[in-house]
Amino acid sequence: SFQKILRKRKAEGVRAVAVIRRNITTDSAARDKYVRGVLLLKNELQAASGLSSYDALVVWHARAMMTMTPTSQSSRNAAHKGPVFLPWHRYFLIVLEQHLQRVLNDPTFGLPYWAWNVDGDKPKAQQPGQPVWGPNCMGSNGAPLVDGPFANPQGAANKFLVRVDTDASGNLRRVTRGLGRRLASQVGTLPTTPEVKHALGLSAYDESDWNLASSTTFRNVVEGWSQSPAGLHNRVHVWVGGDMLPGSSPNDPVFFLNHCNVDRIWSAWQGKHGKTTYSPPQSAPAALRRHRPDDKLFSVYANPPRVKDMFNIDNVYTYDTLSDML
Repeated sequence: SFQKILRKRKAEGVRAVAVIRRNITTDSAARDKYVRGVLLLKNELQAASGLSSYDALVVWHARAMMTMTPTSQSSRNAAHKGPVFLPWHRYFLIVLEQHLQRVLNDPTFGLPYWAWNVDGDKPKAQQPGQPVWGPNCMGSNGAPLVDGPFANPQGAANKFLVRVDTDASGNLRRVTRGLGRRLASQVGTLPTTPEVKHALGLSAYDESDWNLASSTTFRNVVEGWSQSPAGLHNRVHVWVGGDMLPGSSPNDPVFFLNHCNVDRIWSAWQGKHGKTTYSPPQSAPAALRRHRPDDKLFSVYANPPRVKDMFNIDNVYTYDTLSDML
């Protein structure tokens, strides 16, 4: 659990060192370990459910999306369209990182990020050909994918089988198929570094009514609801397409690379505006439950951390650089 790793590092004192999260397209060791770790988790089946440890993360994310935090118009849920978007996904990434450290038997492994803002600065035609889509990284296109470590070419043994996804209503269902992806089919370009810098300059974390209409705040701009058809985080999901579109989007391992970069943006923002800068306050109405600082994060694990436990994680991980965004 998250608490267990914090207790362990506290007990180790000066010997405890935060892991470093690195760029997947410039660090081949981080890339190869991530791919290997994901495949190990994908093949770690749980007898009771027939799903894998990796599939359980997909289920958790989909359940969070279907857990509404009451509001009449915004569909705010326990992980999206509200203030908790960044803290909840930070927790989600930490749990995956710990699972990867376990199956890799490497406590120094840090979850890599995909600096999509750097790719987004390149000409439109070049973006689908960047290294992250190479055959030794995420693979490229197709439904199902035809190359890369998560491909399922026709007639080949399945290396990466999608076992659960969500229907048009967001409900979980069992499936048996390969992973699908449609790069740049619905939106032509990735977000850019100037767009990230704009978000970093916003001083307000969030604002009433704490939903997708909070158009001038950092959280909403980063999540991507302030732009049409989509901005920053949302735009990456739409640009990748395929299995990155529904509530079961963690089926695509690039999901975690996207969110690791989103978390890196939040880390850069915290460096400018303060690690504990967050809103709403705990005194906010009960309709903001799960989004207030002392509220427990939605989890499939017992005794999950509070929202505010995600504000300062320097003893858990750091990023190799934030300089490309500043």
